[in-house]
Amino acid sequence: MTTDSTTTVFSTEQVRRARYAVASVFAVHGAVTGSFATRVPWIQDHAGVSAGQLGLALAFPAIGASLAMPLAGAVSHRFGARTALRGLLVLWTLALILPALAPNLLTLCGALLVYGASAGMSDVAMNALGVEVENRLDKSIMSGLHGMWSVGALIGSAAGTVAAHLGADARLHHTIAALVLTALGLIACRRVLDLHSEPDAEAPPRFALPPKSALIIGAVGFCAVFAEGASLDWSAIYLRDVLDSSAGMAAASTTAFALTMAVARIAGDRVVDRFGAVRTVRTGGVLATAGGVLVVTAPNAALAMCGFGLLGLGIAVVVPLAFAAAGRSGPNPSQAIAGVATITYTSGLIAPSAIGSLAEATSLIVSFGLVSVLAFGLVLGAGVLRAGDRKTVSSPDAGVPGTAAAEPRP
Repeated sequence: MTTDSTTTVFSTEQVRRARYAVASVFAVHGAVTGSFATRVPWIQDHAGVSAGQLGLALAFPAIGASLAMPLAGAVSHRFGARTALRGLLVLWTLALILPALAPNLLTLCGALLVYGASAGMSDVAMNALGVEVENRLDKSIMSGLHGMWSVGALIGSAAGTVAAHLGADARLHHTIAALVLTALGLIACRRVLDLHSEPDAEAPPRFALPPKSALIIGAVGFCAVFAEGASLDWSAIYLRDVLDSSAGMAAASTTAFALTMAVARIAGDRVVDRFGAVRTVRTGGVLATAGGVLVVTAPNAALAMCGFGLLGLGIAVVVPLAFAAAGRSGPNPSQAIAGVATITYTSGLIAPSAIGSLAEATSLIVSFGLVSVLAFGLVLGAGVLRAGDRKTVSSPDAGVPGTAAAEPRP
């Protein structure tokens, strides 16, 4: 598979502008997720579904994403990276409207399937473009891009919290949010890199199993996302049920964890550039493991919160670096990125229920003991991210995301 790597040339200023444009796209993508998450109770009431039915419905975004993500590479090949991202991002922002319109379980599942499919395809497209910009800058930016996603999610959730507090109809709230985010996304996409395949380049397959490299890299991402999902969904319950903390303290633990991750991701690129991806993830794994151990041994809420903070700090940059490594792991970066994304989406889906099931059979302390073990997996598996290490990989120009990877330095 070939690319237009020699004729597609961008100035330093174009690449720099593209970096900020892609960062804005990440923020818009995160804002959609944040906007949706805060109105789930309203959507549940409107659709008239039970807690168990809601849990079933909330599995459909991951199903939709997993089914659709392999298509992103083919879409980029057919239309070019900028046009593909623009279209897929618009589908994602407008998909925000659908769940609030669903009047019953069946339509809610269908809406969330479309919601997840558009989320997954736009996720792959923007990560692939992020890797391409990183290649041309020859310095780490993926952690910061994912940090911007977290910032967008926080902004979206803050706006959603205000809307919920005011008792706003989620159909109106999500329609307004979708239109605003669509406009912002289209503006941001104007400055992303406009990459195209060579006319005679073979199109990537519409559906294909993830390459072996993606499975190995995805296993590392799985450990990080499992710890993230467990901490976000269960940290408040852990403090309340295990350590008998107040409701305010319990809620603060979740907010602190999310903020720690966002700050660490924004600052993470400098650390990665200085120490490399492997050393950064290995050190992060040590911090996350220590945090998990602190959580399960903490005698009070304050120390447990410190443990959750260490977990967030330790895993913050793993997923961005997993995407970066996937994007340089072989001749089909978008396919590899889609494979890693599928694995991480799956991890995020099963983590909350796995923690709950294990806690019901044993205890929450045992559940977070499992989180600690998986966090230690980052220490053992960090070496597979060497493909994304800025200290060992150069960054020649390439064509459409999904058709080329960087070559090792001589």
